[in-house]
Amino acid sequence: MTVTVALAGDTMLGRGVAERLAAAPEPGTLLCPGLRETLAAADLVVLNLECCVSDRGEPWPAPGKPFFFRAPPEAARVLAELGVDCVTLANNHALDYGYDALADSLELLAGAGIAVVGAGRDEERARAPAVLEVPGLRLAVVGATDHPEDFAAGPGRPGVALADLRHGLPAWLRRAVVEAAREADAVLVTPHWGPNMTTRPPSYVREAATALHAAGASLVAGHSAHVFHGAGHRTLYDMGDFVDDYAVDPVLRNDLGLLFLVAFEGARPVRLEAVPLYLDHCHTETAGEGACRWIRDRFTRAGAALGTTVTEGDGGRLAVDWAADR
Repeated sequence: MTVTVALAGDTMLGRGVAERLAAAPEPGTLLCPGLRETLAAADLVVLNLECCVSDRGEPWPAPGKPFFFRAPPEAARVLAELGVDCVTLANNHALDYGYDALADSLELLAGAGIAVVGAGRDEERARAPAVLEVPGLRLAVVGATDHPEDFAAGPGRPGVALADLRHGLPAWLRRAVVEAAREADAVLVTPHWGPNMTTRPPSYVREAATALHAAGASLVAGHSAHVFHGAGHRTLYDMGDFVDDYAVDPVLRNDLGLLFLVAFEGARPVRLEAVPLYLDHCHTETAGEGACRWIRDRFTRAGAALGTTVTEGDGGRLAVDWAADR
């Protein structure tokens, strides 16, 4: 039995996106019909929610912090209507509007039936996995971020699951993956790691991915760069952006992205398909022909640098065969 897990990168529903959602809180505000159909066809949907969901709070008092992202409360329901099953809040925007806004995010997402990993009311809950179940697969999801330090959850302190990956895999994260692998058929680790606006994973990210697999991760799907990286051994080093209102770099083209569909057979991810995206301002569509060529060429080159072969299928979708990976 094949189970399809849809994975999306940075989904930023604040600023201009928030204004549009407040005026029209519906799935079509964010995604075109074709992408909504793709998500609906998946068995599970997991993404990085790079904002809080609240109408409360004040900007986090960090000197020099330039961006603060907050989605309206209606965003939780819209995500649920898009079929989102789980989000990670382990990133550098979960606490943009403080502890009250994070508490609202947790409550609103849970009320919409969306599981949350990577952030919580204390360190233990921030680090805890979520277990998603569909016929044929019991998937544990673990979230962590390598920045910023001042967002870290602690004993009795809300925040994110911080993991200093530059100095190896933290003991708590290794333990979380090992224990999740005992409790579920497969483990997805979704880390927010590495610097912004880069085209390839730094060495410490690649080393962390290897260590996560050694601990028992079935699939690693990262984010943070705002630009998609290549696919490696059952690893998406960076999924790029999914929805946002960001300025576009004319060279790196962070307005062109991918939605990833991973086919599991039993506990193993055996095939990756990637749907090319065009991120218009506050709204994402399937990419047109010219954009598809650009995305194909860059994803193919990035994969080759990691020892991965990318093929092109129907509708411009890009594919990687993971069936032989161990």
